[in-house]
Amino acid sequence: MNHLYRCQPLTRVVSDSDSVRRQNRALVLSTLRRQGPLARTNLAAETGLSHASITAIGQDMLAQGILAEMRDEPDPARLRGRPAVRVGFNRTAGCVALVELEVNRAQFSLVDYGGTLIDRFELAVAPDEFKRTTPAEFLVRHLTLFRERNRREMKALLYIAVSVQGILDRDGRHLRWSPIVHMADRPFADDIAQAFGVPVSLHKRGRLLAEGSRWLDPKLQDASVATVFVGSTVAMGLTFRGDAVGRGNGGATEFGHMIHLPGGALCRCGARGCIEAYAADYAVLRTAYSVPETAPPAASVPASQYEGLIARAEAGDRATLHAFNLAGRAIGYGLSRVISLVDATHVRILGPGARAYHLMRAEIETALSASLVGRVAGLPEVVAQVDEKEAVFRGLMMKILQQLDEEHFAFLPHAAATA
Repeated sequence: MNHLYRCQPLTRVVSDSDSVRRQNRALVLSTLRRQGPLARTNLAAETGLSHASITAIGQDMLAQGILAEMRDEPDPARLRGRPAVRVGFNRTAGCVALVELEVNRAQFSLVDYGGTLIDRFELAVAPDEFKRTTPAEFLVRHLTLFRERNRREMKALLYIAVSVQGILDRDGRHLRWSPIVHMADRPFADDIAQAFGVPVSLHKRGRLLAEGSRWLDPKLQDASVATVFVGSTVAMGLTFRGDAVGRGNGGATEFGHMIHLPGGALCRCGARGCIEAYAADYAVLRTAYSVPETAPPAASVPASQYEGLIARAEAGDRATLHAFNLAGRAIGYGLSRVISLVDATHVRILGPGARAYHLMRAEIETALSASLVGRVAGLPEVVAQVDEKEAVFRGLMMKILQQLDEEHFAFLPHAAATA
């Protein structure tokens, strides 16, 4: 019995030591991910780790090919000393394939471990695309094109991540519902994983909008932010003091499908009265042309047609102005409910609807001012951000690279043990 009691603390010490090592490695990687390449002295200051710990961790990860040294160019103004040496990510440690799948477009990007874009292509997605072919066949075909175009880089493929629109099932492997026609209830993640031999994950576009906006604007890093995409759908991503919140682990709400007016306009989801049924591009088009609100939504609205609606409203067309007023009112009252539950201090309007924000702004602010929180605490800062594509891409890229940092590279055994 005494022998057993003597062994248990030793086992626990070893386990605790491994845990601390992994935590410290993850801390170093997350700091470099946030700050970019740093000199070892600066890295110690940013992480709070000792110089000895930074030296040991740095040597280990340099030997494993996770990090690389980056020597600055000599400064002619400096008469003495060697050029500063910083450590950063080794770009050749691996790469990830990122897919952004939307109602009418798909974008495929290949990114190395350092976050540098290697290759990218974009293509239109027809309304009947997934009636003619399965989602798995579509994605495998185009990811195979990546492999043919980037044979050397794809040998180091570590992960495939897909951004999707809709509601994911609880295990996050397929869509239960999606505005992308014929996408729902057709699992494809496992088929792609089998075809390429790497993990595959699906991510809600709404959350990625919020995550990406925080990476693009440093002042939002620790803020409570609501990002509202207005276009073919209406979607929201939400972060509370820097942490994603929302339905399940997806970190995104079903904002567009909150009921605005019970029994109201027909939504693409089949329900009546959703925010989206008043604020999405098809809703504005329907109202502007005095089509009954119970008429089935258009399958898609070309960007040029939506721009034409904005131009008509700016020229003073009453019906189109009314359509954008209704859109702003629906978004505003939806936001007033959100800020009553979550203290969102910043709101970003993204997507094609950002171009029409000036046409919706008065109704949005009136609706926000009607809530108790809006009257007492003041309105959140609302800013239109026209290009949502970069926010989605950045959110997806940083999420996956951070996941690799935490779940793969931080857990690698000591370099000496693998030598």
